[in-house]
Amino acid sequence: MAAELVGGALLSAFLQVAFDKLASPQLLDFFRRRKLDEKLLANLSIMLHSINALADDAELKQFTNPDVKAWLLAVKEAVFDAEDLFGEIDYEFTRCQVQAQSQPQTFNYKVSNFFNSTFASFNKKIESEMKEVLEKLEYLAKQKDALRLNEGTYSGDGSGTNASQKLPSSSLVAESVIYGRDADKDIIINWLTSEIDNPNQPSILSIVGMGGLGKTTLAQHVYNDPKMEDAKFDIKAWVCVSDHFHVLTVTRTILEAITNQKDDSGNLEMVHKKLNEKLLGRKFLLVLDDVWNEKPDKWEAVRTPLSYRAPGSRILVTTRSEKVASNMRSKVHHIKQLGEDECWKVFENHALKDGDLELNDELKDIGRRIVEKCKGLPLALKTIGCLLRTQSSISYWKSILESDIWELLKENSEIITALFLSYRYLPSHLKRCFAYCALFPKDYEFVKEELILLWMAQNFLHSPQQIRHPKEVGEEYFNDLLSRSFFQQSGGGRCFLMHDLLNDLAKYVCADFCFRLKFDKVRCIPKTTRHFSFEVSGVKSFHDFRSLTDAKRLRSFLPILEPRCSQWNFKISIHDLFSKIKFIRMLSLYGLPKSISSLTIWDCPLLKERC
Repeated sequence: MAAELVGGALLSAFLQVAFDKLASPQLLDFFRRRKLDEKLLANLSIMLHSINALADDAELKQFTNPDVKAWLLAVKEAVFDAEDLFGEIDYEFTRCQVQAQSQPQTFNYKVSNFFNSTFASFNKKIESEMKEVLEKLEYLAKQKDALRLNEGTYSGDGSGTNASQKLPSSSLVAESVIYGRDADKDIIINWLTSEIDNPNQPSILSIVGMGGLGKTTLAQHVYNDPKMEDAKFDIKAWVCVSDHFHVLTVTRTILEAITNQKDDSGNLEMVHKKLNEKLLGRKFLLVLDDVWNEKPDKWEAVRTPLSYRAPGSRILVTTRSEKVASNMRSKVHHIKQLGEDECWKVFENHALKDGDLELNDELKDIGRRIVEKCKGLPLALKTIGCLLRTQSSISYWKSILESDIWELLKENSEIITALFLSYRYLPSHLKRCFAYCALFPKDYEFVKEELILLWMAQNFLHSPQQIRHPKEVGEEYFNDLLSRSFFQQSGGGRCFLMHDLLNDLAKYVCADFCFRLKFDKVRCIPKTTRHFSFEVSGVKSFHDFRSLTDAKRLRSFLPILEPRCSQWNFKISIHDLFSKIKFIRMLSLYGLPKSISSLTIWDCPLLKERC
């Protein structure tokens, strides 16, 4: 059931690039003309498919097994190396064609001569590096039994790790008070109890927001509010849908919630008839909690028996995706992060020991600074508050303040599950685009058009047969991530940002492949770094980049300019920085004084040749 929803592992998106290259006639032609070992291509394809079969299981287990995470990183590095190798071949092929065209001979003679001339060293290098990649992948594939990695995709049967499991909800209110949601609650109750009715189908309202914002809690308080008695519903039912949107299962669960009786019917027609009989001419309130289904036909199959109801019937949905709401033809109510005062109330409520009326001044001061780091996410506030409930020492609270919130929350499966589930159900092409945002520091406001250009530079934006422009594809990808609450609009402007914990999630899945100078704790830039960013105001001299030259397979170089800093305040040698880097795809010198950039960029033979 869930397998229809899961979009595929992040690794699969990168592997697809390799599969496309291996299937390219140009690559095979290159090997034949150069008399290279064609078996290497066949063996590499087989090995990459073997690795791909393990990708879904590895992605699921990386959050609970450090060895699997290390394995996944090693595989990604080998796949990136293969991709770089294909890039070198493409570049060599194009360079030779251009060079041949500049000669006086006929084109056929030129190309033939070109392929048969003195390229022994390049040919040897290609074969040697491809063998090296193949050996790495073969070694990694052999580790699957030791790591207990299974082939195939996540089945959705509940057999996954804790990182993928979420406890089902019920209509019962776990906490008597809900902070910062009074206005949301009133809007929803007023809609549920209003006289407005849709004559063709039940009126539906979806509560939409990112994981951990408290959508289910809000729905529980609405469901149990005394004001709901005014609506005089004949039937009230609560159904936790989650990711298992199997039409028969969901419909039968709705029937069971309405009748309070177990139903073992295995036939959809029978369940539809029973549900129709129960709802016919009756006014009902149905809550569908945690809906993930984005397929309209499935919802239509569930909705059909719900249409035979009395006027005034309502369906309240909670979901993380606007697309879910749109497919259900639902009104949308967005909920946002809590304000500062409400955040403090949630935190204090969970951090206070039984019998304590308030925290002392010193703990209160530290606590408020901890609350700031949770960025308005109720589930994070509750988790950290409970963690501190049993500890009253100043030193312990300070250690929590100085800790990475992501690392703290990683020990608590509830919040990680909330975040990971959102990521888990992204299609692989969106996972790749989201993970690339790990380049941005926390609280960084980015512009949609600029991010799409960054994705374009990395060749992330594809459409079948290239029938759409990459910018159009990028617009679609961006809007998909926005609708799924991975991005949020900043104020009323054209800028967007990511919640800190989603930023942490992006960094977690990217690990050493994205490095943010001064933001990441590691001082030396890892050799595995493919994408690099830095805050211009935080760099004092070219010396700060000294270890970047070790990242010889760098693909992105992105300066982050703050509004107060309009240009670089240090000198940079383009030649010293990039002379050893051959795989750069995105190089931004934004903010570098024009008089410097125009002179220095041509000092680097590599950049001069590729410009």
